[in-house]
Amino acid sequence: MSRPIALVTGASAGIGQSFAEQLARAGHDLVVVARRQDRLQALAQRLHTEHKVDVQVMVADLATTAGVDAVAARATAGPLDLIVNNAGFGGYRRFAELDPKIADQLISVHIRSIVQVSRAALPTMIQRDAGGIINVASLLALSGSIGPGTFMPQRVVYAAAKSFMLTFTQILASELTSTKVRVQVCLPGVVKTEFHEVQGFDTSKMPPRMSPDDVARASLSALARGEVVCVPALEDAAALQRVDEAQRAVLAVATTPTLASRYR
Repeated sequence: MSRPIALVTGASAGIGQSFAEQLARAGHDLVVVARRQDRLQALAQRLHTEHKVDVQVMVADLATTAGVDAVAARATAGPLDLIVNNAGFGGYRRFAELDPKIADQLISVHIRSIVQVSRAALPTMIQRDAGGIINVASLLALSGSIGPGTFMPQRVVYAAAKSFMLTFTQILASELTSTKVRVQVCLPGVVKTEFHEVQGFDTSKMPPRMSPDDVARASLSALARGEVVCVPALEDAAALQRVDEAQRAVLAVATTPTLASRYR
């Protein structure tokens, strides 16, 4: 029998590399996607040697239309059992100081690629009634009401894009309830990768960081458990239910044609 195939974006380092390693260990063939060909080839060779799996290297820049379209085409071309939309970068700036080109790249990597690659893969998954999609977002998806603090970056476009990923995944999951296709959004906190170093952050002043291996392990476990939202460090899973209940409560009382008294 052929092995299951997983496509992982942002696989050249950090969380994406950890996903690739754990999936290879579990017996998946892989399509690994990133910009840095040398790192991808080294990863592919190592995983093939250690786990005897086939690893396809795909060099693509998801900050570009061509890169997104190429990965979406690969998702259409062959049956994929799992997609891990993990690629990302911070681009942390105050919005008024953010280079418009960087803003577009943030949207392309964190929104357009998620939408287009998922859309390309889903019809086949639904037809097969099998498969899964993991979208790696961030706890910053929940940070809209929190102003700048001791460790909160200037993050407006990045955090908003991660909030999109959260809502996108939750609603998509509800659309797929009649199938066996599973989708999940993973919201890690601060992770011990090169993500912050490449932006010039002094990591000695940051909170303790979780290992990327633990993030990938939690996410894959959560997918198997059918969890739509995975927060790797959250011990009390009911906290997420309380957030959902609060949102539903606002929707329930606000769908009325009567103007709130404070606005009259």
